[in-house]
Order: sequence, then C-alpha cells, then structure tokens
Amino acid sequence: MAFTLYSLIQAAILCINAVAVLHEERFLSKIGWGVDQSVGGFGDEPGIKVQLMNLIRSVRTVMR
Repeated sequence: MAFTLYSLIQAAILCINAVAVLHEERFLSKIGWGVDQSVGGFGDEPGIKVQLMNLIRSVRTVMR
C-alpha cells in the first residue's frame, strides 16, 4: 500500500473524528480526565493533561 496524500488526509480525518466523539462525562471522567476545577497560579505552565483536555474541547467545539 502506497503512502499517499489521500491516505494521510484520511487518517487525519479519522483521528479528528475519534477525538470529537469522546464524551467527557461518560468516557473521560472514568479515566480521570473529566472536568478539572483546579486552577494553576499566575504564570504557571499548564500540564500536558490540561493541554490535551483543552485540545479535545476545542476539536469538539469546532466539529459541532
């Protein structure tokens, strides 16, 4: 199977769709990635978990 631009675009769309269908209350909260109310201090860098949750929320918002 050749690695083409079409297959790259198709893989990207499938991954974006997989992120878009993640339900925060049903799936993500079970693994500890639900809504986190903790607020970091001023100037603190957000952790990788917070950045991934923001990315998931952003993708879900755009895909609506």
